[in-house]
Amino acid sequence: MNQKIKGLLAAFFSCALLLTGCSAPAANTNSANPEKNQLNVVATTTMLSDLSSIIGGDRVAVEGLMGPGIDPHLYQASAGDVSLMQKADVVVYNGLHLEGKMGEIFESLSGQQGLTVICIEKGLDESKLLAWEDDSSVHDPHIWFDVSLWEDAAKTVAEGLAQADPEGKADYQANLEAYLKELDETDAYICSRAAELPQAQRVLVTAHDAFQYFGKAYGFEVRGLQGISTDSEAGTADVSELANFIVERKIKAVFVESSVPRKTIEALQAAVKAKGFDVAIGGQLYSDSLGDVASGANTYILTVKANIDTIVDALK
Repeated sequence: MNQKIKGLLAAFFSCALLLTGCSAPAANTNSANPEKNQLNVVATTTMLSDLSSIIGGDRVAVEGLMGPGIDPHLYQASAGDVSLMQKADVVVYNGLHLEGKMGEIFESLSGQQGLTVICIEKGLDESKLLAWEDDSSVHDPHIWFDVSLWEDAAKTVAEGLAQADPEGKADYQANLEAYLKELDETDAYICSRAAELPQAQRVLVTAHDAFQYFGKAYGFEVRGLQGISTDSEAGTADVSELANFIVERKIKAVFVESSVPRKTIEALQAAVKAKGFDVAIGGQLYSDSLGDVASGANTYILTVKANIDTIVDALK
């Protein structure tokens, strides 16, 4: 554990002990709304906030750490975030190193009495996971781009909420079953729209390599300028290589992402133009975050539908 996180956790735990008279930690009793007997749920990403709200329904009050447009790969938890999670009844996070700078914090929370920690990674079939670039021992965290894997995530959340609140198990199961039907319909919609493109035109070029699960599930060849994590940066050679690929394949459009600066794709577009070919910026995709309310893509289902519509319309 690095010194910064150690100091952060130590300071918080010291304050907690002072407030409780140095007694052993008791089960959490600070529900978000005691009158409604709601669970206080803290979720890391916008996708997981949405999922937790849908499965939890009226039995939960969800607070997200990351808002629309926030990159979870680079997100650093504040002292306030640690405090918020310590006070929660349930914490939900993706795992698979998506929240790359928060791993040690989750480890510390997992042993806290009265707190249920739901890690989506633990509910996934490892055989369905893709490798992190060339490292087969580490997996790509962007599982939500395959709707069938998001169904597995929904099941994991339902199971975790029922563990925290056994009396609500029937409600969570009913919410899960209704949502799984919606996800099946969403998956069919994506497949239908993808089928509008001939296979040769199903080439998706984006700012970072977040869409491999999407590509595998829906038959797209995917190229990202940056790596799986936005912690990595694209160099001149990366831009030139991808520009050559676009020219050779005569790809009509490339895409920016809501949580990644536009400058990387704009540099790629300029490099393609310098080689005598024009490629359009086909629009903005939602990668590591949902959209906001104004965007009309503020739920998982709205987001993945917006993405496939943007991709197909631009590549036709």
